[in-house]
Amino acid sequence: MELSKKTTILFPPDLHEHLVRQAEREGTSLGELVRRACRIEYGYSSREERRRALDELLSLDLPVGGTDEMKRESVPTPEEIFREKRPRHHATRRTRSR
Repeated sequence: MELSKKTTILFPPDLHEHLVRQAEREGTSLGELVRRACRIEYGYSSREERRRALDELLSLDLPVGGTDEMKRESVPTPEEIFREKRPRHHATRRTRSR
């Protein structure tokens, strides 16, 4: 990875010491520790990482149905949506005798 942009980050002393110790435990630099945390926190992945992930998914050889079958399994029909919105207890409601 090319490192060509520089940023200065100010940390409170206790956080800085914590991060330095963490980097030492992991056998890495403070800079790499912060870069990794930023990638994880903000969801960045390189083109190579995305390609490796895609290759791994493709290698799983999972059974996958056709488009129509997948839609039937994952997209509810209007009837199913309507059924879910109806109150389930309305038919068993009791009225009070006065």
